[in-house]
Amino acid sequence: MGRTHSNAYKRVMDFFPELEHRPILQAVCSRRADKVKAFAEQWGYNAAETDWKALIARNDIDAIDICAPNNMHAEIAIAAANAGKMILCEKPLARNLAEAQQMVDAVEKAGVKNTVWYNYRRIPAVTLAQQIISSGKLGRIFHYRANFLQDWTINVNLPQGGEGLWRLDVSDAGSGVTGDLLAHCIDTAIWLNGKIKDVSAVTETFIKERVHQATGQVQKVGIDDACIFHCHFENGSLGLFESTRYARGHKALYTFEINGEHASIRWDLHDLNKLEFFDHADESNFRGWRTIHVTDGDHPYMNRWWVPGLSIGYEHSFVHQAADFLKSLETGEPCSPTFKDALETEKVCQAVLDSASSRSWKNI
Repeated sequence: MGRTHSNAYKRVMDFFPELEHRPILQAVCSRRADKVKAFAEQWGYNAAETDWKALIARNDIDAIDICAPNNMHAEIAIAAANAGKMILCEKPLARNLAEAQQMVDAVEKAGVKNTVWYNYRRIPAVTLAQQIISSGKLGRIFHYRANFLQDWTINVNLPQGGEGLWRLDVSDAGSGVTGDLLAHCIDTAIWLNGKIKDVSAVTETFIKERVHQATGQVQKVGIDDACIFHCHFENGSLGLFESTRYARGHKALYTFEINGEHASIRWDLHDLNKLEFFDHADESNFRGWRTIHVTDGDHPYMNRWWVPGLSIGYEHSFVHQAADFLKSLETGEPCSPTFKDALETEKVCQAVLDSASSRSWKNI
């Protein structure tokens, strides 16, 4: 994510030249001196640090971008807020609801600008979906369903913990697919369809024990490998969500579909420039799903890029968020999702895990 965010900062002024504030890659921080020095040279940072506290203490830094593992989000964010720094934090906001609330309290007390990198909101097709829903074209919403499927942990020999596999260590990650993958689905769902009211969830850990990289000892696995939950939204619609790292053949299958009284929409990350739309108002002999190729200058963000018909990719959503954050410094408006917005997603994630543990419905 450090590469992804750095790319966004480097490219944003090329395509949003009217912005009043220009990001300067002043310093980058990581624990290993050799790696952070190489990263700084590759991406054009002016300096490198191996202590994040030293980074926050620098008076030539205005904003802190947190790309560290989840267990470090709260400590870094709270320290940055206390130092008066703006904060951009990777998702999920924290390992758990208590940490997330502390982070919200810190930024609100300090009055510092903040945002969370739920980047899928800023893929043009997803933004278009939000505009269509807000226009009322779908009418009353009945169903929201989403999934996020991967297959990279189907290996009993993978250790838990460490540089590459901290997401398998519950002390570092907080949860498994719930906080890692479903958090994206939940954030998008709340943005598109409103708040979730209650949940009923099932989780499973398929490989119960793994060697811990730090100790070399076999230990119980504490994260969820798979999660399924259904829910009620506050608008009366039903939700169905699934996420797993055990869906062989899928590296990052993220889809959602929304069914309304008058129309439906669906989207697939694997074909991210297209939004599918069904309108029941069409004449019966022409009625069917249509594909909107979201590459025209009238579509969200697309007037910044190429000629109509030419696609953009995953990395551009981060450029869009960097631009929106910089624009928010001019307007004084918040850059959503803020920490407070992301707290809503944390509440749902916590309720999902609590529901699965207790085998009961949980209110948000």
